Amino acid sequence: MSSTPQQKPKGYLSGIARRLISQELLSEDNALAAQTASVKARQSLIRHLAEQNLVKPSILARAASQEFGSPLLDLSAVTIDPQQLEKVDGKLVEKHRILPLSTRGKHLFLAVADPTQADAIDEVRFQTGLSVEPIVVESDKLDRAVEEALSALGAGSMDLEDSDLDSLEVGESEPSDATDLSKGDVDDAPIVRFVNKMLLDAIKKGASDIHFEPYEKRYRIRIRIDGILKEVATPPVSQAMRIAARVKVMSKMDLAEKRVPQDGRIKIVLSKNRDIDFRVNSCPTLFGEKI
Repeated sequence: MSSTPQQKPKGYLSGIARRLISQELLSEDNALAAQTASVKARQSLIRHLAEQNLVKPSILARAASQEFGSPLLDLSAVTIDPQQLEKVDGKLVEKHRILPLSTRGKHLFLAVADPTQADAIDEVRFQTGLSVEPIVVESDKLDRAVEEALSALGAGSMDLEDSDLDSLEVGESEPSDATDLSKGDVDDAPIVRFVNKMLLDAIKKGASDIHFEPYEKRYRIRIRIDGILKEVATPPVSQAMRIAARVKVMSKMDLAEKRVPQDGRIKIVLSKNRDIDFRVNSCPTLFGEKI
């Protein structure tokens, strides 16, 4: 009497795993192995597949969008609004690898690689008090965007009142042949603190440009944000030469030369892993040097 060998059960497979198998994007054996490994690692199957490069991020995002009915977005085609980043605690952004995109009324649209991240959605909902709508994006693009967002949040979270404005570290962006200059008044603590604060404020506000502008009877400082120049300070006109000289010293320009335009660079060291480079230009005008 012969017996037919029984086929071993393959085990339970999640919906996203079955979808990938049905689309011939993943074999059944690999899907089962990946699901088992993800459970042991205490991470979602989508995150495991992405981290192990078992499925291309673009394909995985499309499958997740189809499986869970969440909208799909190409994150590289979107400019993240810095104001949106402030809506979600940076610790949650880093912990869950998520990114706030926009708000509409009481709804917050959240970029996720895995729409099954119920714990992430719940924590964001609790922190913001908003209804969270997950938007599926590719995991590799999301990781890059999250790192950029965390850097932006790091700069934006600097407490300028408590910053050591007297001893802000200024490094060299490029090798310089400049000799040590006799700085005199430009090293006065008030001037040092004022210029440092202008630079840090510009970083915090996400400015692209800073303009130090002398006029006959006034001196103004403007920063450019989203293409629009905004006046941020009007120091006494008597300090115009000191402010310009301080910036020139920081950017390794010739302090004695005031009649021709000059170019220089400044590197502001914010932390061990973060610094900001400035390109600096001076231009002589009727009432002093514009920087």
